[in-house]
Amino acid sequence: MEFLVATAIAALVAGGVYLSLRGRTFQVVLGLTLISYAVNLFLFAIGRLIVDRPPIYDKAVVEHTDPLPQALVLTAIVITFGMTALVVILALRSFLESGSDQVDGRVEADQRDEDPRP
Repeated sequence: MEFLVATAIAALVAGGVYLSLRGRTFQVVLGLTLISYAVNLFLFAIGRLIVDRPPIYDKAVVEHTDPLPQALVLTAIVITFGMTALVVILALRSFLESGSDQVDGRVEADQRDEDPRP
């Protein structure tokens, strides 16, 4: 089970880094999202993957899971949502001002011919 989770984390990080290094803003946003999913899965996995045990301590319960990684993942999901919204808004603003969705803001040669703006 640990090998499967580690492989999934590695695949998400590899895909996220690949997409983050691309030239278009939408691919960069998807890459950052994949990296954040990998971080969430990593945070969840460091809390030991235990099945059928409650996360809350009770005197009747002999063993319980650690609720801290679950709380960290929930916090990371909220932070990721805010970060993704901000990056999408910045990418949209950049596209509207430059007319290109390239990360560096340059218009490619084939887009210059199609762009009706001077």
